Amino acid sequence: MDRLASMETFVRVVETGSFSGAARQLRVGQPAVSKSVAQLEEYLGVKLLTRSTRGLAPTEAGIRYLERAKRALEEAAEAELAARGAGAGLKGRLRICAAVTFARIHLIPLLPQFMAQNPELDLDVILDDRQIDLVQEGIDVALRMGKLMDSMLTARRIARCKRLVLGTPAYFDRAGTPSTPSELSNHRAVVYLQGEGSVWSFRRQSSELAVTVQSRLRVTAAEGVRAAVLADLGLTIASEWMFSPELRSGAVRAVLSEWSLPSLDLWAVLPTGRAATTKARAFVDFFERAFNA
Repeated sequence: MDRLASMETFVRVVETGSFSGAARQLRVGQPAVSKSVAQLEEYLGVKLLTRSTRGLAPTEAGIRYLERAKRALEEAAEAELAARGAGAGLKGRLRICAAVTFARIHLIPLLPQFMAQNPELDLDVILDDRQIDLVQEGIDVALRMGKLMDSMLTARRIARCKRLVLGTPAYFDRAGTPSTPSELSNHRAVVYLQGEGSVWSFRRQSSELAVTVQSRLRVTAAEGVRAAVLADLGLTIASEWMFSPELRSGAVRAVLSEWSLPSLDLWAVLPTGRAATTKARAFVDFFERAFNA
């Protein structure tokens, strides 16, 4: 019996709450997962899992074993990386999650360099504007923006950028350029439902102003917001990251620059206690250097 493999299987079963969930993450059949856990229980001489109406749950012995198993897996991964040497590259598979637009503009272009440095590492890049469950989806590291909702995650801030009121020159030629936030009520707004919504908060020195914009178009994905703005359908609030190519080219421009909006943070987020943290941390170190460069 490969004890490390059995430990990893047990940890995945507990994290996902089922044999089938662990099997999907490990890319093996469910019978193999059940057999691995049974062999581990036989080796230890204790019952690690119990079935309830809500699915599988660790026993008291399973709870005690779980944290030690996580630490053992992390230490084994660290030892393997140290033995190969820093220049040998990473191995296996790394699952990265990021928002669609941010990944297309900022993440994917950096991956050729990372993959060239680690030729034996395979990547799964899961793109979703929603904050999906990292444990349930088997994610090793996520790039998330804004306020973090789950205090149980391990997070590191990578960067911070401005939010801007943006529109195309053609739209401003047609509708006029707002000179104060209150004038936004006379404009067509493209509302990003995953972002600020319809209430936009501005600050200038000691003054604060909240404006509720009117919109006929509300969009759930950043790609849709971009498409709508570039089609001259209205102005929007967005991060510099979302429209960085168009800001450089002049395809969109920012207005109300004397007013500031709440800044946007970019975080690297890791599930707590996962054995893949060696690869995940190496990726975070790489991405932070390359992105901020």
